[in-house]
Amino acid sequence: MESALYVVGTPIGNLEDLGRRAATVLAGVDRVYAEDTRHTGRLLAAAGIDAELRSLHEHNEASRCSEVVDLLLGGRSAAVVSDAGTPVISDPGSRVVRAVLAAGLPVRTVPGPSAPAAALSVSGFPADRYLFLGFPPRSGGEREEWLARLSESRVTVVAFESPRRVAELSADLVRSGLGGRRCVLCRELTKLHEEVSSGTVAELAERLTGTVLRGEVTLVIEAGASPDWRERLGDIREEARRRIDAGDSTRDAATHLQERFGMPRNEAYALALEAGTGGA
Repeated sequence: MESALYVVGTPIGNLEDLGRRAATVLAGVDRVYAEDTRHTGRLLAAAGIDAELRSLHEHNEASRCSEVVDLLLGGRSAAVVSDAGTPVISDPGSRVVRAVLAAGLPVRTVPGPSAPAAALSVSGFPADRYLFLGFPPRSGGEREEWLARLSESRVTVVAFESPRRVAELSADLVRSGLGGRRCVLCRELTKLHEEVSSGTVAELAERLTGTVLRGEVTLVIEAGASPDWRERLGDIREEARRRIDAGDSTRDAATHLQERFGMPRNEAYALALEAGTGGA
């Protein structure tokens, strides 16, 4: 096998998605660097592969770079894998790839499963261009900046989130005025209990209130340019009247309109006020 660093995609859930070439490379390299050696060890054992495993994760990747470069300079080969999917994409690997390239040594890709690509393929949204935002920051200004990037995106957005925190994220998206955007929630992709569900962000937030999901979650959210809330004025006025007739205050009705249809606060308030005064 050529002396090189092989970046190998591995299954995101279903072990049968390990490609033939990936298996050949993992069996043939001198060393496999894995995000979690126990997890990868089980994958390799299921495929009948006996390989030398070393850890490579966010806490030791910097120190592994020189080790990998020295291995290749000695004419040997190595592969890097993540726990699931393609390395580097919200996973370790970029620093060691950069170090190998900087040393003038070959890097080879062994394409395989990738959660963003899998989720896009079943979302129904345009994917000729898209923005991958990975995991949202937990709190503070970085989270607000992340939400703003999503809000301002004019292309389809793909994001990851922990199943324990996806309800909180969906509520934050609604508070950011994105309630009217369509989205697709993908959970446990390629696994036995795979789920692909679609609706608006507001509908997702309502469904997840008080709920804790299980399994890995990928969200795909439509581009911000379409549909525009102005194109739905008839629906918005009808919803405003319904909320006012049900006893909502103008303020509460406006908040609901803003969150559900992703419209500016002042416009939502004006339409709620119009509904309360019987305007057309």
